[in-house]
Amino acid sequence: MPGPSAQQGRIPATRPAGPARRVPIFVWVLLGVLIALPAFLFILMLAVPTSHSMKKRADETSAIRSIQAIQQAEMQYEFTYPANGFACSLAALGGDPSAGAPSPSAAQLLPGDLASGERSGYIFTITNCAKSALSGSERVDGYTVTAIPATVGKTGDRGFCGDQFGDIKFDPAGGTDCTQPRP
Repeated sequence: MPGPSAQQGRIPATRPAGPARRVPIFVWVLLGVLIALPAFLFILMLAVPTSHSMKKRADETSAIRSIQAIQQAEMQYEFTYPANGFACSLAALGGDPSAGAPSPSAAQLLPGDLASGERSGYIFTITNCAKSALSGSERVDGYTVTAIPATVGKTGDRGFCGDQFGDIKFDPAGGTDCTQPRP
């Protein structure tokens, strides 16, 4: 059994003078948030422009598909109304089914939003209607369908053009000077 002399060699444990201080959990959470916030904001700054460019790309893809839908409607129109040839307006390719049977002025071949000329941030028109006269009546033999961004740089960067041959070209400036073949 050790005696009093054995205890004399030990260093007594020291305790804090006051009560033990504990850091509240909300301080640790707040500190974590303050450390993570700059990283989150940095990621957000990278993600926002990316989502905007993805939206523009989706609008451009929709414009190309809409031109293809118009070209297909034009082929159906020419087949259904051979004396007229192609339609020279989107309204002639559209039409409300509840208004009656299809007609040359409302063939009901396009959905209402596309027949109105606006869809997915693009404005659509049919222009350059080439007419020929046969047996005293005019027939439309050619056309150009255009799709331009409603706001260049925001809803799309490129303009697109199609024709009766099924070709689709684009204008990198967002207009109707379509000289570049679609990749």
